Amino acid sequence: MYTATILLLAGTLLSSKPLAARSADDPADYVKQARRLAAEGQRDEALALYRKALAVQPDMYEAHLGAGFVLDLQLRFADARKHLSRALELATDDSRVQALNALAVSYAFEGQAKESAAFYQQAFDRQMNDDNFAAAAGTANALGRVYLESGDVANAKRWYQTGYETARRQPDEPGAQLALWEFRWLHAQGRIAARAGQLDDARAKVTAARALVDSTPQLKEELPTWQYMAGYVELSANNYAKAIELLQAADPEDPFVLSLLARALDGAGQRARADETWQAVLESNGHSLQNAFARPLAMQRLGRKG
Repeated sequence: MYTATILLLAGTLLSSKPLAARSADDPADYVKQARRLAAEGQRDEALALYRKALAVQPDMYEAHLGAGFVLDLQLRFADARKHLSRALELATDDSRVQALNALAVSYAFEGQAKESAAFYQQAFDRQMNDDNFAAAAGTANALGRVYLESGDVANAKRWYQTGYETARRQPDEPGAQLALWEFRWLHAQGRIAARAGQLDDARAKVTAARALVDSTPQLKEELPTWQYMAGYVELSANNYAKAIELLQAADPEDPFVLSLLARALDGAGQRARADETWQAVLESNGHSLQNAFARPLAMQRLGRKG
């Protein structure tokens, strides 16, 4: 019995160490769990864990960033930007562009193009100063998209063209990447023309983009992106049946594509299918420019508040 008691006590002492370690507040673990919950759409639970992390470590960059992401998805923009602004203050040189992009997306969620563009501009300038032309080109395209979806076609064209020209400044750029940027520039021009009401020009760009995809083996995976472009143009022309046909073949994981499809279905009077598609938009949990343009519309259309 004495031996058994010693073994029992020893076992208790040995097992108590990992239990104590597991019960200790670990902000990094809270953030890890919160990210998983946010990706699963459990936003309230994720936000609670981000706040627990910040209670332990108030100046934790990752926790402020994650909390801002969740609050934007709940359309709680003022609260989101308190956290995202603090994340920017805490950002290192390596994470500063990430924080700038996060604030740009946050303002896009609220439909504030001017403010969104101001943060993207800072990221673009920083990337250009670092001669990071590939990243700068992507940021320029994001600027173009912000302006386009806010109806400013002149600035949209200026920034999309800047993205195209910046991409071509990359030294020793492989032919496949040059072809991809040629396609992206045609894609942008088609959508710009559509938003400007220049449907003949828009459709000409759609035709040119398809010819480029068909003639360039490296672009074979861009067919769904072309279908998004073509569907965008036909939706702008109120050609709902054709837009539906095209957008159904585009990327089903892109919430912006789904929002275009839902709009086309609404235009065609297919209310039940439109509602299903708007609901599918809300299943996207990314803090992205695509979701920034799609999620508020879906929530408004379905009468959701957060």
